[in-house]
Amino acid sequence: MEVWKEVVKSYAKQAINLHIAGKTEEVSGGTRFGGHPDVPKDFVWPTFETATFCDDTVKERPLSFIAQFRCADLAHYDTEGLLPNTGILSFFYETLSMEWGYSPENKGCSRVYWFPAEDLQQAPFPSDLERDCCFPALAIQFSNEINVPALEDIYDKTDTKNLDWQTYTSYCEQIGNVSQTQNEVSKLLGWADVIQNNMTVECELVTQGYETGYGVQDIPKTVIEQAEQTSLAQWQLLFQLDTVEDDTFCLMFGDCGRIYYYIKTEDLKQKRFENHWLVLQCY
Repeated sequence: MEVWKEVVKSYAKQAINLHIAGKTEEVSGGTRFGGHPDVPKDFVWPTFETATFCDDTVKERPLSFIAQFRCADLAHYDTEGLLPNTGILSFFYETLSMEWGYSPENKGCSRVYWFPAEDLQQAPFPSDLERDCCFPALAIQFSNEINVPALEDIYDKTDTKNLDWQTYTSYCEQIGNVSQTQNEVSKLLGWADVIQNNMTVECELVTQGYETGYGVQDIPKTVIEQAEQTSLAQWQLLFQLDTVEDDTFCLMFGDCGRIYYYIKTEDLKQKRFENHWLVLQCY
């Protein structure tokens, strides 16, 4: 039992919890959810070709601006030094179609940008971005938390074979926080709060060009096994966003779900944020 406890402890990661609430001013270069993004002068607002739940027409649609983070604000909380310590990190997502991320065709439904802090200006919303996709500017506050993975992330690892849920949860409560599927949790880094199943294998397979929405029976077994063996170490949670509510505003993903931006650890080091992959999970 104590051996398992040390194994669980070895998986622990530092996360930056995000408390999103309260209207805020759109300070130039400041951290915030929603509002208008601060971007370079030559910035082209991202679009994604898709139909939506309410419109069967397939066409280019502007992505919603989700949030931006002033990296200097994060430096104190990013104890492992994984994020850039200067500039602005910005997130976008197409919120009318809300793609799930299980198809290679979903590439482009989300975007992540890192901008140096110099010469940024506030971008107006595109004229064809629907009003419901333009979110109010809300304040974001940070706190640190130790995360350990959901059992769904490590259930097939050799060092955790036969580790039952009750024992695992007991260890997690002693070490840190584990998948809080009943709570609203938004964060940067750490481990994902899994709703359905592990996402790192899905990220690896889809970015290799495989469709995973209808199971993995058509994917070569050797490819799946390789992804199962390596994806957990290769892919890092970058940003998890839960339901956001404030006064009369509510942004929800599916049925009380979350979106998760994942990125390979090497791409994160090199600031290659264009190589991220987004997954949506809900109940």
